[in-house]
Amino acid sequence: MTDLRQLFEEELAVVRAFVGVLEREQRLLIEGDVEGLPALLHDKNELAARLTAIAGQRRLTLAREGLNAERSGVATWFATHPDDEGARVAWAELLPLASQARELNQLNGDLIQLRLQHNKQAIEALVGSSGAGGLYGPDGQNKPGGGGRIRDSA
Repeated sequence: MTDLRQLFEEELAVVRAFVGVLEREQRLLIEGDVEGLPALLHDKNELAARLTAIAGQRRLTLAREGLNAERSGVATWFATHPDDEGARVAWAELLPLASQARELNQLNGDLIQLRLQHNKQAIEALVGSSGAGGLYGPDGQNKPGGGGRIRDSA
């Protein structure tokens, strides 16, 4: 087994795990379940660090053969190693999965931005930072005349 084939297979396994974490993150964001996000962030960061390390090893492996780390370097490597079908299969699976991970990560970032915007608008409505007044003052207490007291008299 070539070093590059082993790296492709390892990278493929880590990207699969990364996609799984991104899918769980997306579900939590959609459901508004922020309690589970810190643990996922830890897992996501660990997997991202592993992917960075694998990419560095891949660059070194390709550089030892005088090739760049871009797709063109990998294509040249395949041309000089036509019998390494395992590496070719792993690479072919890796490319679309990496694209899926990028798309999921972008979508999750968009979901986070939407949630932040929604929270900001809710806080502005409660505190009244838009100048229209609000229900609560900066100290978190009801504002006089802000409808803070419910009256039960008719």
